[in-house]
Amino acid sequence: MMIRKLLVANRGEIARRVIRTCRELGISPVAVFSDPDAGAPHVREADAAVRLPGAAPAETYLRADLLVAAARKAGADAVHPGYGFLSESGDFARAVLAAGLTWVGPAPEVIDAMGAKVAAKRRMAAAGVPVLPDLDPESATEFPLLVKASAGGGGRGMRVVRGADELAGQVAAARREAESAFGDGTVFCEPLLERARHVEVQVLADAHGAVWALGERECSIQRRHQKLVEETPAPTITAEVRQRLHQAAVRAAEAIGYVGAGTVEFLLADDGRFHFLEVNTRLQVEHPVTEAVFGLDLVAWQLAVAEGERLPQRPPAPRGHAVEARLCAEDPGRDWLPSTGTLHRFRVPGDVRVDSGVEDGSEVGVHYDPLLAKVIAWAPTRAAAVRKLAAALERAEVHGLVTNRDLLVRVLRHPEFERGATHTGFLDEHGLTARPEVDARPAALAAALALAERRRGTLPLGWRNIVSQPQKTVFEHDGEIIEVDYRHARSGVETSFGVTVVNTSANVVVLERDGVRTPFPVSVHGDRVEVGAVSLKLLPRFPDPRAEVVEGAAVAPVPGTVVRVAVVEGQRVEPGAELLVLEAMKMEHRVLAAAGGTVTRLSARRGQQVDAGDVLAVVEA
Repeated sequence: MMIRKLLVANRGEIARRVIRTCRELGISPVAVFSDPDAGAPHVREADAAVRLPGAAPAETYLRADLLVAAARKAGADAVHPGYGFLSESGDFARAVLAAGLTWVGPAPEVIDAMGAKVAAKRRMAAAGVPVLPDLDPESATEFPLLVKASAGGGGRGMRVVRGADELAGQVAAARREAESAFGDGTVFCEPLLERARHVEVQVLADAHGAVWALGERECSIQRRHQKLVEETPAPTITAEVRQRLHQAAVRAAEAIGYVGAGTVEFLLADDGRFHFLEVNTRLQVEHPVTEAVFGLDLVAWQLAVAEGERLPQRPPAPRGHAVEARLCAEDPGRDWLPSTGTLHRFRVPGDVRVDSGVEDGSEVGVHYDPLLAKVIAWAPTRAAAVRKLAAALERAEVHGLVTNRDLLVRVLRHPEFERGATHTGFLDEHGLTARPEVDARPAALAAALALAERRRGTLPLGWRNIVSQPQKTVFEHDGEIIEVDYRHARSGVETSFGVTVVNTSANVVVLERDGVRTPFPVSVHGDRVEVGAVSLKLLPRFPDPRAEVVEGAAVAPVPGTVVRVAVVEGQRVEPGAELLVLEAMKMEHRVLAAAGGTVTRLSARRGQQVDAGDVLAVVEA
């Protein structure tokens, strides 16, 4: 059957990615959207769009009945699930097929078989694929171990447990997160292989028995068990290990009668031994690096296989190297707290591919994951691809939100990454999540001068009644207060920062230090001033005396939903004790007591929606 109109049962960058291939193939794309996504780019780029009333995933993108109804209402004849949400739901695939629509993916029975992770491991072991043993999540005695969600993936519902005293709490947290993300709170445990590498093989199979192994991807740079940087081919592995990985992946696909694009994931030890993790019965977030190296369109092949087309006898030969970085709205220096608000400007320069779900003016809320975009670089060699990607990220303009951009650049330029010495504990081992020391004073001076240019109207820059007094502007950067003083003299602008002002305008200020001139691009969005990669907050000269600070207050670090209250009023707590747990962007975030004392006020309850800065509890010494 030839597909003419395709419903994309997803959102954000993957929806735009599928729509792009539909345009190239002459297929009419149909989008779905929740209320917060009504103005999203993927909605505008589709030929038609159907509203899913509500905001939370459970009432919108996780509703199989609404998605099937949307497909029928729009006259679609096929459904592409993207990734995440219901992409690995056998019941959703069955509902699509029962409605007489074409399902772009493997058979529901295959999805079910691989979705039950424990049973999937047993099936892989029977097929000769090496696996890790299962541990009982209720009574495990071998530590460290990893608690994992049986349904879904993407790092959600995963917790590291290093001792028996942590087991019950981490299992409960993993179940809550898995239930929220996938609608299934079932979890299981495996031994934790520390310093192992996360390597996966892209497979593509047709309905006629052909299975391709399209190289392997190195996905070891992770935070909270979620990938941040992926590349292909995997560095530093031998040809013999590569061949065994590919053979194991093909055996896995053949053992379950796989059809479509999928990924077989493994943990790889230093000695070359590897263990099966799971089969992702869908397209992966990191599929663009495989497309870049093999010169093909995996979404186009998904659609062709769904239409019954045969794969050629041999896959295309790989060429060069590709690296992908996930640009996310989150703060690595604050335990990966998500960042929400308006994305005022989004630009990524250079010879790179950008798959994004956002644009200038996009609103980033708390209901969905923090991924803003994937930036992919290809080059003939690994070193060239890594250098190209780091430069593009460094020069990117991402204004209005805190992101992980600087962390990604530090990873890509780290000597150990450059030589391919990666593993799943890479960020912690090298202390890359800590905030680096940044001298933001030159950027603050540039901001102050640019703001003055914007204000001056017909008056000369720096004009004032008392010329002997300096101009003063105050900014906040990463919790630090920066006061900028400068004065206009006959010789030019005098500053206390040891720099020379060469040129000023409302958008660019050129400063010189030690004979080196540097342009500082300045962009202003309300009280936020973006100077290159430095984000500043303009502070009022005369603070509001009515501003109240509640001593001992524990405030919400981000907008979200209270999913757990761990204390009661009157309870005595120690410093660092867990007070509440918030859920935002599909992840849990703990709110801890800054100091020991007594809980004298508890302002939040389970299920309550809170805003950033809301006082949730007060602990008095």
